Amino acid sequence: MARPLTPETWPDFARLVEANNGVWGGCWCMGFHPEGVGRGHTAEGNREAKQAHVRSGTVHQVLVYDGDECVGWCQYGSPAELPTIKNPKAYDAELVELPDWRIGCLFTGRGHQRKGVARAAVTAALAAIEQAGGGLVEAYPEQVEGRDPQRGSYLHTGPETLYAELGFERDRRIAKWRWVMRRRVPGPDSRG
Repeated sequence: MARPLTPETWPDFARLVEANNGVWGGCWCMGFHPEGVGRGHTAEGNREAKQAHVRSGTVHQVLVYDGDECVGWCQYGSPAELPTIKNPKAYDAELVELPDWRIGCLFTGRGHQRKGVARAAVTAALAAIEQAGGGLVEAYPEQVEGRDPQRGSYLHTGPETLYAELGFERDRRIAKWRWVMRRRVPGPDSRG
């Protein structure tokens, strides 16, 4: 089951983040937001910023549940909502068309990896994008074919194979192992 991150589901999200060391040492899924993370940011400040986004409705995020327990998520949003991506110079160098939507990060809690949580999260995000009118969707996964994925935060955008299986296609390389992948999602009125 998937539900959006809202003030009502915030406690579920917070429990998952807190059970996983704030996610990558205290990110609280703020890396793609305008505030970003890193120098000058604390885990508590990131938590407060994320909660402020949730209260003001400036976040799009799908939470995945196993029963009543939140076990993962997929963050998505417009480029204005999620402007902070890695490798911006490489990204901008061959940019032809800004996407309508970006998929930011994916996260699966400890003990739930390799159980389809990331797939369920991205699938639910794509369904929410469809309901919101569809459009060009972009993701920034890591290429894992033929090699082991890098450890830690490098896989926070998911593996390329997952997006390929969901109909995304490579657009351009923006780092040694990272690609821009794109897919057009029809709106709810486009179905026959």
